Amino acid sequence: MTIIDGITIIDGTTIIIGVTGWKNSGKTTMVANLVGEFVGRGFRVATIKHAHHHFDIDHEGTDSWKHREAGAHEVALVSGERWALMHELDAEAEPSLDSVIARMSPTDIIIIEGYKREPHLKIETRRRETLKDDPLSETDPNIIAIASDYDIPDSEIPVFSQDMVSDIADFVLERTKAVARSGKGAADAAKTA
Repeated sequence: MTIIDGITIIDGTTIIIGVTGWKNSGKTTMVANLVGEFVGRGFRVATIKHAHHHFDIDHEGTDSWKHREAGAHEVALVSGERWALMHELDAEAEPSLDSVIARMSPTDIIIIEGYKREPHLKIETRRRETLKDDPLSETDPNIIAIASDYDIPDSEIPVFSQDMVSDIADFVLERTKAVARSGKGAADAAKTA
């Protein structure tokens, strides 16, 4: 994994970009829209979603739930269409973002939802109804753009309407291509792009 001025590129090819924001700011919608946009352009895309609360992908009464309740540390669900691996942390610490990324299959783009405090580049989502919360971009230099449902005229970084998904995807690709092409930091690459 290489980090050039905050842009994370794995094995010279996989781009990592985050979508961050306060609760109800449109993060999940933006991630889903970007996935659709990138897949439509022929990229293979993976996502990582950080949950701040108890979650379960299994349901009480299912066979796999019974396996976990009986004490299985890992349970794999496998079918002809998909597979999932559930790993119980028990007393283990939550895995780091880097360790989760390392376990993922090869892909072109990884979009991360959440993980506000991690050092990868991010797009901040904002909605008018969450204006009471402090803007994250004011304290996080890794936020490279804002996707908002209202105007932000004094922003020092690019601002996109949340429905400008194609433009946001172009911005992400151009920014990462410029850095990969030049081998320089993002500030230097922006001058040559």
